[in-house]
Amino acid sequence: MSTPMNEALLRHFRDLRDGNHGPAVTREDKERLFYTAVELLDPVARTALDEANTDLLLGTGEVVASGITRSHEGGLNALWSLTWPEQRAAGIQPIAIVAHYGRDFHHPHLRGNTSGDWPLNVFDAADARSQLDTLRVIAAADAHNLVFQESYRIMPAITRTS
Repeated sequence: MSTPMNEALLRHFRDLRDGNHGPAVTREDKERLFYTAVELLDPVARTALDEANTDLLLGTGEVVASGITRSHEGGLNALWSLTWPEQRAAGIQPIAIVAHYGRDFHHPHLRGNTSGDWPLNVFDAADARSQLDTLRVIAAADAHNLVFQESYRIMPAITRTS
């Protein structure tokens, strides 16, 4: 049985193989799905950022959602930002969750404001065990990026099954 993260990747790779995004084939239908996805994602994104605010910023931050906007290139974006006084004073980007569907993209993606780097703070066995989910994310990101660089064809789970 695949992990939920790997199941999501397999679904993503099947969409690339089959030329759809779930039930949607046309750009118009995919945009409709994006609007629905952002609406459904809103409370989840806010929860994740609220947790960061509580745990990391001691409640000094503010979560702001942009709603869906159209980019200059014609894509769609939705941004949830967590801003706080020290961040604004330093003139740096906020913590963010970004849903985006680029004009030339096959389907939408999620990202943050910064690159996908994670700190490696492992000092004992308990620290190492606590990194399992992070390692899953790194592996999933590598798989996604390798498929993006090359093709879904590098994934045997897609090419060797229907």
